[in-house]
Amino acid sequence: MERMIRLRRMTGDDVPLGMRLKDQAGWNQTEADWRRFLDLEPEGCFVAELGGRPVGTTTTCVFDAVGWIAMVLVDEPARHQGIGTRLVSHALEYLKCRGVRTVRLDATPLGRPVYERLGFAAEYGLARWQGTAAGAAGDQPVVDASPDRLDALAELDRHATATDRRRFLARLLEARPDDARLVLAGEALLGYLMLRGGSLATQVGPAVAVCPEAGRALADWALGRCAGGPVFLDVPCDNAPATRWAASRGLTIQRRFTRMGRGRAIGDQPACIWASSGPEKG
Repeated sequence: MERMIRLRRMTGDDVPLGMRLKDQAGWNQTEADWRRFLDLEPEGCFVAELGGRPVGTTTTCVFDAVGWIAMVLVDEPARHQGIGTRLVSHALEYLKCRGVRTVRLDATPLGRPVYERLGFAAEYGLARWQGTAAGAAGDQPVVDASPDRLDALAELDRHATATDRRRFLARLLEARPDDARLVLAGEALLGYLMLRGGSLATQVGPAVAVCPEAGRALADWALGRCAGGPVFLDVPCDNAPATRWAASRGLTIQRRFTRMGRGRAIGDQPACIWASSGPEKG
């Protein structure tokens, strides 16, 4: 007898499920990440049950007219039964009801065919660079990211990503204020970078810079901050200076993602994105 797939809203009680599935997949998220997903979009995170047993997850996040889908995970024994497709379809319906006109995600090679069947198109590639961090001198000085500069930071991020991610950035800055830095030219903001913890490595990003000098200074600060520990950076392949910098610092490519979109194209600027925040929110 075929077992029924049931979808329901994810709650804090499901965080252990999320952690188990992301560990099974070898992903870098922490419990704090899962709780942030639920905090940012409490009605838009979902669990799939197969025969009454929870076997899959997905999350969404709405930034005005732009929505993100992430954390599409299915327990290995339950794969190839359409559960991932059901989760993404459910997330798309939720985002439609929220008035979203553009849906984006970062696809693994395994997930990309699922998203293509649901109408997503490839936009550009990202490479996850990994390695052990070592300190290096940057081209320009970096300064603390004080809360009074959040508006300028969010505006610079919006310029690069074509998405208003202020509430997401505010939560990252509040959680780890000592792990965020800026590059300034007078009062003009040239770039910013944030770090967040991971179960496997420190995630470097999000990071945006309007010039290579600012990007290198911020990225070198990040390696110095994480010196001796493992780091991940998800860098758009279209950002040639960031790619050259990562290779010059002895980092290597661990895996690749494809940034995909559905609906209205928004025209972000990957050449200004020195590190994505990770596959969850671009």
